[in-house]
Amino acid sequence: MGSYATMLIPVALLLATVFWVYQDATLRARRGTPVYFSAGPIEVSKPATWALGCLCLWIIFMPLYLTCRRQAD
Repeated sequence: MGSYATMLIPVALLLATVFWVYQDATLRARRGTPVYFSAGPIEVSKPATWALGCLCLWIIFMPLYLTCRRQAD
């Protein structure tokens, strides 16, 4: 039973942060201040792209989102 909890808690936190990123990015895009990142040919500006990036590569995209979010203000 303990091993399920140790596995479910990180997964739940991951999904919660992905959901928050999507909701926050959507709200900011509607207000006209989207969270934007660009490096060479890579461009991330849509809420779904931010959420998918956080889902697949959380360790990279979550800090990147928070940094770009601060700069968008």
